[in-house]
Amino acid sequence: MDCTKFDSIDNREISINRATELKSRIQDYLDIKDKIPRGLSPEQIEKTEAQKKKILNLLNAADEDWDNWKWQLKNRISDVDFLTKVIDLTEKEIKAIKQVQKKYRWSISPYYLSLIDNNNKYCPIKLMSIPSNIEIEKKAGKIDPMGEEFTNPAGSITRRYPDRLIINVTNECAMYCRHCQRRRNIGTEDLHQSREVLQESIDYIRANPEIRDVLITGGDPLTLSDEMLDWLLGEVHAIPSVEYIRLGTRTIVTMPQRISDNLLNILKKYPPLYINTHFNHPMEITKESKEACDKLANIGIPLGNQAVLLNGINNDKFVMRLMNHEMLKCRVRPYYIFHAKKVVGTIHFNTSVAEGIEIMEYLRGYTSGMAIPTYIINAPGGKGKTPILPQYIISHGKNYVKIRTWEGEIIDYPSFPSKPIEDIFK
Repeated sequence: MDCTKFDSIDNREISINRATELKSRIQDYLDIKDKIPRGLSPEQIEKTEAQKKKILNLLNAADEDWDNWKWQLKNRISDVDFLTKVIDLTEKEIKAIKQVQKKYRWSISPYYLSLIDNNNKYCPIKLMSIPSNIEIEKKAGKIDPMGEEFTNPAGSITRRYPDRLIINVTNECAMYCRHCQRRRNIGTEDLHQSREVLQESIDYIRANPEIRDVLITGGDPLTLSDEMLDWLLGEVHAIPSVEYIRLGTRTIVTMPQRISDNLLNILKKYPPLYINTHFNHPMEITKESKEACDKLANIGIPLGNQAVLLNGINNDKFVMRLMNHEMLKCRVRPYYIFHAKKVVGTIHFNTSVAEGIEIMEYLRGYTSGMAIPTYIINAPGGKGKTPILPQYIISHGKNYVKIRTWEGEIIDYPSFPSKPIEDIFK
């Protein structure tokens, strides 16, 4: 009798049963994923195109204007009367915008405005871009919870870690997010840092050779001119101790037209260069933003995403999972989920930490590691990023560790102290 044959049949049956069990674990996501609005769905593409035509007509512009990032930036909408011609707003909403703009500036690129779903009162794009009365009604929060003013040793630098720092180059963005952590810097006009301030920042980095990693951010650094970006990247790149440069930008999401051929030619000159962007919802992943990501990936720039956990936007395990999958199709690696900071005027976006942990629980094991970012809380007062993880280690002793698997099974895993390598090879 060939026992191997029977063993093989038994193994296949066990495998089929296990596969059936695993499929049942993903069924809840399969049932709902196509109901989540996303920018690349045919329905949403049709709505966006209709909004685009309406905006172009109102601005007396053509498709070639739409594809020009300078036109997009110049024609940002910050007028409520114009807004009402594009999207439906109640009298209460109109009044709220007029009240909020007395305290907080708002502005939205024509492109990002075209993404708003007029049929959804709580459209995520609308919530992230259009002011609401809650911004001035809720008094809680701090102006600068990160304490950035106390971590600025020179120029426009923020330094919170031993080997890396930030250069803040501008307060300008293509769209002013309602959840912005630096809304204190937005002010009433767009201001780029002067070359003198930037030079002071560069001189500080040169004088401190332990700095190996420089993040250029803002505002949004890609609102700078090509000429200024070329100069700044060149200066930082030339510092021997700087091993790589990072750019933090949301223009890929809010004004993807910025990823022009000329910009690509500049970025290619300064490897290794990394870009982290800021997708918060699958509706933001569109034909245009995907094309921008593809252009950057095609010249060898690694792309990461730093989402913010936002109430009513993405504090949902299915939404976050779909967004991460959609980003990977654009060659963007989910990098961080930031717990929203308690910034004054943005408290309505705050969630509980438990919601973030639930999302992380639902990602681990239910999707590939490539689709799982790190959940981060920025410790108040500029104390730095703290990773928040579900509890997978239950207990541990000298020769064991008790772990919990992604399915909730408790297992004792042997864990013996390692011997010196020279003793092993005796």
